[in-house]
Amino acid sequence: MIGQAIEKAVELNIKVSVAVVDDGGNLFGFMRMDGAKVIPSNIAQNKAYTAVGFGISTADWYDRIKDKPALLHGMVHTDRMTIFGGGQPIYDGEDLIGGIGVSGGSQEQDDLCALSALSVF
Repeated sequence: MIGQAIEKAVELNIKVSVAVVDDGGNLFGFMRMDGAKVIPSNIAQNKAYTAVGFGISTADWYDRIKDKPALLHGMVHTDRMTIFGGGQPIYDGEDLIGGIGVSGGSQEQDDLCALSALSVF
C-alpha cells in the first residue's frame, strides 16, 4: 500500500510521507520520500490515526462539522484530529483494520494517493 501511494505521488509529481496504522492507531508502516518536507510526516500519521479513529475519510470531516460551531471549534482541537483530505480508513470487508494517511501535496493529491493505496489492498 505504501509503495502504491508513493507511485501515485511520483505520477502526480509531488513528494509525500505515507503512514499506515493498525486498528488501535499504532504506527504499522511509514515512508517519507526523498525531498519530502518534515512536518507533513507527522500530518500523515495524524491523518491515518483520524481515519481509523472514526472509520471515515478525513476529507469528509469538514462538511460534517462546518455548520456545527461547537464541533467545528472543538473537534479540531482534539489531539491528532485532522479534518482535511489524505486520510482513509482501511476496511477488510466490514471490519475496520487500520488507516492510511498521506501528506505533502494538496489535500486532493494526498487523497488520490491514499485511495490509490487502498486499491491494492
